[in-house]
Amino acid sequence: MDALKGVRVVDFSKVLAGPLCTQYLGDMGADVIKAEPPQGDDTRRWPPFRDGDGTVFLSANRNKRSVTLDMKTPAGREAALRLIDWADVVVESYGPGVAQRLGIDYQTVSARRPGIVYCSISGFGSQGPLRTGKGYDVILQALSGMMAITGEEEGMPARSPISPIDQATGMHAVIGILAAIVQRQQTGKGTHIEASLFDTSMAFMAYVAQSYWERGTEPRRWGSAHESLCPYQAFETQDSPIMLGVANDTLWQAFCREVDAPELAADVRFTTNADRVGHRALVLEQVAGHLARESRETWLARFGRAGIPCAPILSVGDALAHPHTQASGMVAQVERPGRAPMNTISQPLRFDGQRPEPQRAPPELGEHTRQVFTELGYDQAQIDAILQPRTQS
Repeated sequence: MDALKGVRVVDFSKVLAGPLCTQYLGDMGADVIKAEPPQGDDTRRWPPFRDGDGTVFLSANRNKRSVTLDMKTPAGREAALRLIDWADVVVESYGPGVAQRLGIDYQTVSARRPGIVYCSISGFGSQGPLRTGKGYDVILQALSGMMAITGEEEGMPARSPISPIDQATGMHAVIGILAAIVQRQQTGKGTHIEASLFDTSMAFMAYVAQSYWERGTEPRRWGSAHESLCPYQAFETQDSPIMLGVANDTLWQAFCREVDAPELAADVRFTTNADRVGHRALVLEQVAGHLARESRETWLARFGRAGIPCAPILSVGDALAHPHTQASGMVAQVERPGRAPMNTISQPLRFDGQRPEPQRAPPELGEHTRQVFTELGYDQAQIDAILQPRTQS
């Protein structure tokens, strides 16, 4: 996929949201240059490790070139500006005021490059009383109300372990960058895009918020269930749990046929989804009793033939090994020079039926410093000066 071929991105971000954003841009053909401090992105040091790099780092940094820059030195800051002068897009996730102190904030950069597309990724954005706070996915899950509605009703609020706010913020940043590139093609003007974990977390709560405004009462935790649908949750079978999604009245009638329960189909208390939601405890008791009679595989086969949405609750390993995962191409391999190939989760889009294949493994720290700065016109002595360790006072 080379839709962004010729677009150069300088990436000053770290951890997850920013790196995912630039990885997606790299997947679509952009030349992404990851500018790292001498110690590298934080996630390089997060266990578990493969070949010395943390697996979180490996998951979010394919299709990039890595250069090391000590932004606390004049040579490092000058090199950063040279990179930016060479770029079409800049992505940064510095804390409040840091980019300005380093001289690479939007005002400074846009004065040099009026057409630059500049994306700032932060915890809380540039406005509001929390704007100077540090944003981590789990903190925003708590602040947004997301944790308050996640988990079992009688248990503690639960964190989603996949860092959904970080991941979605990176996706939102990609959308903004692509829109800004189109706008620049039309107007010649650059754009400053702001993507924050806080705004993403609140956007995630949109339909929950809409319900809250209408009812005026706090939503509860539903575990695997759905407040507006029933039965629509996990149930135990004779041997293993199953996820059942009876999302409309036609599916309810089909479910009743498959479990051989005509009395449920005829019960006026359960005729519509609204009726079933209103009699949730009774519905769940009846459904659980029927499902406990047979094995998971028996129900999966019967419900599958009947078109009733259902699924086994798979482990991560089982999900990765599932035949559909393999057939979809969502697991790819990428070559790492001098090392064994590594698996990676693929770009989740297809273009004209083709999924972009990884072109470059996640880079070693500073792997491309000399290559990139040679392309910029630096000689080897100048590159040596950039790489010179800062003298500790």
